Amino acid sequence: MSHHTRTQNPGRRRGMRLAALVAAAGMALTACSGDSGVPGASNDDDGDEPPAAEGEATIRFAWWGSDTRHEVTQEILDNFMAEHPDITVVSDFTDWNGYWDKLATTVAAGDTPDVITQEERYLRDYASRGVLGDLNEHSDVLDLSNIDDSIIEAGQTDGGQYGIPTGVNAYAILADEQIFTDAGVDMPDDETWTWEDYVDIATQISANTDDGVFGAQDYGFNEPGFAIFARQRGESLYNEDGSLGFSADTLAEWWEISLQLRDQGGTPSASETIEIDAGGPEQSLVGTNSGAMAFFWTNQLEAVSNAAGRDITLLRHPGESQFERTGMYFKPAMFYSMAADSEYPEAAATLIDYLLNSEEAAELMLSDRGLPANTEVRAAVQDQFSELDQRSADFLAELEDEIVDGLPVPPVGAGEVAEITRRINAEVLFDRLSPQDAAEQFISEVETATGQ
Repeated sequence: MSHHTRTQNPGRRRGMRLAALVAAAGMALTACSGDSGVPGASNDDDGDEPPAAEGEATIRFAWWGSDTRHEVTQEILDNFMAEHPDITVVSDFTDWNGYWDKLATTVAAGDTPDVITQEERYLRDYASRGVLGDLNEHSDVLDLSNIDDSIIEAGQTDGGQYGIPTGVNAYAILADEQIFTDAGVDMPDDETWTWEDYVDIATQISANTDDGVFGAQDYGFNEPGFAIFARQRGESLYNEDGSLGFSADTLAEWWEISLQLRDQGGTPSASETIEIDAGGPEQSLVGTNSGAMAFFWTNQLEAVSNAAGRDITLLRHPGESQFERTGMYFKPAMFYSMAADSEYPEAAATLIDYLLNSEEAAELMLSDRGLPANTEVRAAVQDQFSELDQRSADFLAELEDEIVDGLPVPPVGAGEVAEITRRINAEVLFDRLSPQDAAEQFISEVETATGQ
């Protein structure tokens, strides 16, 4: 370990470790809704149907994901209902692409799901509009004692607890050691390397390998990478109040390094880069044995490794020991939230508690919603993780003492920032915008999108 001074998070709970938190994040869940009424509990006055038994409740749980996730989740819910025969859980499932439109429609129709899977970019939006309930009000049912404080804080906004993270991952570098070996370039000491080292290493690898093999993949399409870059310099992507927390000069520097890599051959041309980004993790340079380094979430290690057919190594970001502080952070894979107008909030809280704290549920879920945020549950099922999930867990454990804090909840409108970042990054790569002009345009567009 390097010995430079690192500021620690004063709010971190002593004795609790994030040791094996890894997110299969890329795969969040979401929701659509349905009627929250109890069968037979009609508001009609005709008296034809008897009232529901006391304590009987029907709630809806909404999520997004693949058919496999749907099957696993349904098995978990079946087990929950067997354990809680007075609660019926209706599944409301869709894929990621249609989730947010469907959720918006159901909320507008007054048909909000009782338990909602949320994503960090949208949490403040739904909380600020009064759609989500404050989970602090259900502490008698919902046990958060085995979840680290710094993770719980990620779901806090507007003075309430509007989401509970299911698990976490980290934004890191995935590196192909075989390409380093082929290029005759040593693997970096990722505890001490600088951004200058990163550029030099990528350039050397490109120069020492066959045509079509590059040192690195362009990093500019994803704002979490810039969030880390800004945090290293004592700035932030967003402030606690949702305003932007970085200077235009810092963002311009981020893009200047990207252009330096492109111009020196460390990364592909602009047109190649656009095509590679569109292909996703499996078609990335690392995934196709065409590049030594690329930035991805730790939960994507398995997909990229399987595509590459090689061992892929996780590395810290360059610059973690170079500036004021470390910038890397633990990101909640997703959140469980509750509808503020749920007819059966105690039943909804009971389901969330089960999803977070049940070993039986965790044995089925494993890393599907991130490795469990509950540290005791995670330890109980850790030996069932895949080898690559174990590797990611070890990497996150090594980061634990280096993580200073988490990110503030993004502002309302932050869901648009990913597309703004991707579009402006392309303009920079094609030299249609200078880094400084791009930074100014980014700030203007994000402030418009978020109303700041």
